[in-house]
Amino acid sequence: MSTPRPGKGTAMMIARRLARPMIAGIFISGGIDQLRNPTSKVEKAEDVAPPIARYLPYLPEDPVQLVRINGAIQVTAGTLLALGKFPRLSALALLASLAPTTAAGHRFWEEETPGAKAQQKVHFFKNLSMMGGLLLAAVDTAGDPSLAWRARHLAKASRHAARATKREAKMAAREARLAAKASAHKGSTKAIKAAGKALPVG
Repeated sequence: MSTPRPGKGTAMMIARRLARPMIAGIFISGGIDQLRNPTSKVEKAEDVAPPIARYLPYLPEDPVQLVRINGAIQVTAGTLLALGKFPRLSALALLASLAPTTAAGHRFWEEETPGAKAQQKVHFFKNLSMMGGLLLAAVDTAGDPSLAWRARHLAKASRHAARATKREAKMAAREARLAAKASAHKGSTKAIKAAGKALPVG
């Protein structure tokens, strides 16, 4: 009986099926709220959204539209992650959407009152914890070789194949030279024998 590869066992499969919806739930809920009530997030998004839009020209600079786009990303990627569809790509998309949300919405260092600062600090580090979970989900290959490993393995196999082809070519060339040399030697021997027979005797 073959031993399953690391990450392919039943326990890991169950853990993934439970963990992915648990991570995704808050993004689906938050994304729906951003789609329904974008104006309530605009004030906090104004400091972060326009600079992002300037770096990414295909995005609108209108904070309301950016909030809605962020919400749509969270709903879509969260649903895909919960269903286990494109989980690594979905986790990366959620990670990318959570970073500006964290920077815009939980700037605890700008709060003046101790209570507000403490509250925003809790939310900030809670988001950091979620980003850590998303990062783990993004690098989880479910026991399959990663793309980077496959690329390295393919490059290594290609180098081995090239070296083997080169060795075979050298051996073939050497054998051809030896065959040509042997043929030339054999031809010379026959010519000498023929010349010897042609010489007059006595």
